[in-house]
Amino acid sequence: MRSTRSFGRLRDSPWPRSGAAALAGALPVLAFPAPALWWFAYVALVPWIALARTAPTGRRAALDGWCGGLGFMLAVHHWLLPSLHVFIFLIAALLGALWAPWGWLVRRFLGGTPSPGRASAALLVLPSAWLAVELVRSWQGLGGPWGMLGSTQWQVGPALRLASVGGVWLLSFLVVAVNVALTVLISVRASRVPAVASLIATAAATSAAYAWAPRADVDGRARIAVVQPGVYDGPEQRFAREESLTRQLAGRDVDLIVWGESSVGHDLGDRPDLARRIAALSRQTGAEVLVNVDARRSDRPGIYKSSVLVGPDGPTGDRYDKMRLVPFGEYIPARALLGWATSVGKAAGEDRHRGTEQVVMDAGRLRTGPLVCFETAFPDMGRHLTEDGADVLLGQSATSSFQHSWAPEQHASLAALRAAETGRPMVHATLTGVSAVYGPDGERVGPWLGTGASAAQVYDVPLAHGVTPYVRHGDWPVGGALLVLAVLGVTEGVRTLRPRRTGPEPLVPRARTARESPARPVR
Repeated sequence: MRSTRSFGRLRDSPWPRSGAAALAGALPVLAFPAPALWWFAYVALVPWIALARTAPTGRRAALDGWCGGLGFMLAVHHWLLPSLHVFIFLIAALLGALWAPWGWLVRRFLGGTPSPGRASAALLVLPSAWLAVELVRSWQGLGGPWGMLGSTQWQVGPALRLASVGGVWLLSFLVVAVNVALTVLISVRASRVPAVASLIATAAATSAAYAWAPRADVDGRARIAVVQPGVYDGPEQRFAREESLTRQLAGRDVDLIVWGESSVGHDLGDRPDLARRIAALSRQTGAEVLVNVDARRSDRPGIYKSSVLVGPDGPTGDRYDKMRLVPFGEYIPARALLGWATSVGKAAGEDRHRGTEQVVMDAGRLRTGPLVCFETAFPDMGRHLTEDGADVLLGQSATSSFQHSWAPEQHASLAALRAAETGRPMVHATLTGVSAVYGPDGERVGPWLGTGASAAQVYDVPLAHGVTPYVRHGDWPVGGALLVLAVLGVTEGVRTLRPRRTGPEPLVPRARTARESPARPVR
């Protein structure tokens, strides 16, 4: 009894409660790489939901949502702390506010002793509200969709099948729905029937989608090599190592060679000697080389990050300029206002310039769709490249600044989801690891190249050309979630505007007085 009273006091105290909410919001990080406890995602939100539903007021529940969102953003992006320093706390606080309405909705539908109908509605509304949060923070200007809850399922076969149906969005919806159902099952006895029914329905829907979703039919293979040089201090030393590793691929019958992000530190127009050296490698290996140039362009002002295809005669003319830049890492939003960030962290001293459109390149018999760095986190970019005819998706990345953190593993895992969503294999090539390749069903192909590797690895990549439901129908789970929230908004608005009765309506006609009774009519 004493422990119960102590918990109640802790729960109702503002500061301890806020700390508990932040800690509860941070728990899902264990489901992401490097821990990669994928199963934990299905229970990780239960403490956060249980706390918000017991909030004494709607305002306090919204604050629980905010504090939990702050904890979630800090935990998932903790590896940015050495680069952004105190700025990461400001960013986490701003983005954490997106979960404030979610916290309010948790109390609205699960607070007190919810009826079975209200608990059933929560199983639809709360996952929809979570998707709305992921949609807003997926905007590139707010940092992009890194740490979407559904991406914790990157190594689960049935989940990858579901990704081919509704993308990572569908996975996020289902993970949150299971967490809500478990919270109801544990905390609300009166509503256990809809909670159990929801879990059974989720399992049935997952099984049906697994059985119904078209499988990737392999119709060819390609030999693609990844060149990972490892950690080097300068661009010249790195280039020399990449050159040496690429020479080792001669005679190995490769179709394409992929270097990582920023693998070339000079524009090839300014350094024709580098272009000639890469062309010589292409002739020696019999394969075109996709490099990534991080430099000031010779033909236009500004610094670009560009995927450039080089053949035996030099650059082929195929070039993709990175479109979605990393806030603070590659540009500073509102630099006039926030430029001071360069003095407290490793923020960009000069803004990179953006490309204007995605590009599908013809590399021999392969049509390739390049993505640069954290663009691999955006589901829509891989889908659009597939629609434009890409046979294989290529991610070029560099996570050397975060070499001893969870970032390299998290980044490499995203390629599995992009492959499963599109039904196209994906190659994730980095400078310093982790490099990885996934087949059109999202399953791993060959070994990972870890952060300690400096090697050239050839992968026998299966090819497929079917159209997944996700590519055909797009982000339909997001549309469904927004529809649910729109209906909720209209319903709440009607309920609020409905005139309230000042008193109870009489259930029977007004009783007559004795003078008005039939026995003694009024004269």
